[in-house]
Amino acid sequence: MKKKNWIPWVLLALAPLVLGGALLIGPTAVEWLDPRTELGQALLLLRLNRVLAGFAVGAALAGAGVVLQALLRNPLAEPYVLGVSSGAALGAALAIFFGWTAWGALVLPVSAFALGLATMALVYALGSHQGSPSLYGLLLSGVIVSAVGSSLLLLLLSLSSVEGLHSITWWMLGNLQAASDPLLAGCGALIVFAGGIVWLFARELDALTLGREMAHHLGARPGLVVGLGLVCATLMTAAAVALAGLIGFVGLIVPHVVRSLIGPDHRRLLPAAALAGGLLLVLCDALARTVAAPGELPVGVVTALLGGPFFIVGLRRRRKAGWVE
Repeated sequence: MKKKNWIPWVLLALAPLVLGGALLIGPTAVEWLDPRTELGQALLLLRLNRVLAGFAVGAALAGAGVVLQALLRNPLAEPYVLGVSSGAALGAALAIFFGWTAWGALVLPVSAFALGLATMALVYALGSHQGSPSLYGLLLSGVIVSAVGSSLLLLLLSLSSVEGLHSITWWMLGNLQAASDPLLAGCGALIVFAGGIVWLFARELDALTLGREMAHHLGARPGLVVGLGLVCATLMTAAAVALAGLIGFVGLIVPHVVRSLIGPDHRRLLPAAALAGGLLLVLCDALARTVAAPGELPVGVVTALLGGPFFIVGLRRRRKAGWVE
């Protein structure tokens, strides 16, 4: 069996081992996780929710990164870099600040989706020339929009109460401890729904990587796929942000690595990247729980430390290859 065919199966086989191992990693001693006691059951449930949230968020961000890179034909496109995460975070923070979360579990992801979609449309419009997005135009637009979103988030923080200040700040740094089971279930369902839709258009995503005109000649529907893909990528990002806050660079690192291993076929690339992204974030969270024990680091800090240098190296390589538009 060719390498590009067996790698997704290896990831699938590793998933239960990594998820099970992550349940046992943390500042709490393993003997306290005894399921025969009430305390052990409670601790295991908290740890299980955290592991499931990490897997769902990592899969969502990696899947969104794959879709954005295909649609924009931009190897550095990902939700965090393009400012979509920042816009979604602003929407979720507004819901927290005004107390809208009391209306239901889906209010947070819906608010994040609305602002995230508006941010994606704004970045795309600012970074395009004659309807075609450019590499550095998108990056510059993403930086500008992210800066504006961060400023508005800081404004909300300055107006928040002490309790709200702590909640929003910790959430902005990336926190995989889901606020509630309904929120975890709702965001997980949205991620699966959006990921399933883009997978159905995997062949057309392959065609779009060759350009819109060529995709049209190959029988693809560029307008439909681009619009639907951007909406689904934003929905996955919004669900991830609503569930765990700002976690960057997973959507940049994972698609690059997985694509180099199994190739650009999106029928394999999308599920493999989702599996790899979920496993990577679970491992990063396990590291964040143990490296500063008995305290813990925000998982967003760990992914930023991994992804920042990766992004710089990738940008330098694209410049050397002549991507200077």
